[in-house]
Amino acid sequence: MNFGNLGFMEILLILVVVLLLFGARRLPEIGASFGKSIKEFKRGLSDANSSIKEEYRQSLPQPPAQPVQHDDEARPEPKRLIS
Repeated sequence: MNFGNLGFMEILLILVVVLLLFGARRLPEIGASFGKSIKEFKRGLSDANSSIKEEYRQSLPQPPAQPVQHDDEARPEPKRLIS
């Protein structure tokens, strides 16, 4: 288990310090609030990313409208190479 530059011993030390500071009873609360914070942060990033993409799409120049060809217009018969 390796999180970035943190090794197993560093993560274990952090967990022991958190346990000593807050106690075993409050660890589930802290974990839940930390999880909610991460979820809200990711949602905020996603919202910002989608709004930036939408603004970028709207700033692009629109291509000119192509004239619509109807199938009912007379088209010449293609030449056959093999009879």
